[in-house]
Amino acid sequence: MKKVTEIVAELAAPVVSEYGCELWDVEYVREAGQWYLRLYLDKEGGVDILDCENVSRKVSDLLDEADPIEGSYMFEVSSAGAERQLKRPSDFERFLGSPVLVKTYQNRDGRKEFAGTLAGYEDGAVVLDMGTAQPLRFEKTEIALVRLRVVF
Repeated sequence: MKKVTEIVAELAAPVVSEYGCELWDVEYVREAGQWYLRLYLDKEGGVDILDCENVSRKVSDLLDEADPIEGSYMFEVSSAGAERQLKRPSDFERFLGSPVLVKTYQNRDGRKEFAGTLAGYEDGAVVLDMGTAQPLRFEKTEIALVRLRVVF
């Protein structure tokens, strides 16, 4: 059986493409007792409020028709953001050489956050160049999240 996020991604992808955007991620989470279904969009040149509004209206209608989620939920559509989380192998490949922040589950060298340049990705392991002699390698099981980092 498919997950809610997979079903919603299949429904939303054609609509998102129709408006010149890319479906970056679908999230279905419970926060403060309420379920949230979120679509994150990306587009060359940036996603604007009209992109979000157009996709939201059309996908909302499709969700009402298909009714893939039991119970009530809040539906939100937004930009993936400049500091988006990297999840899929294709995300890591696309942003090789970009500044990222790696957060770990456990302390490593007395901390849980590491900022540097994404230098490699292999089978879930992330290699981070922090400007030191040796890049750091983080195994998939160590990583809580990896997100892009904006450097000013």
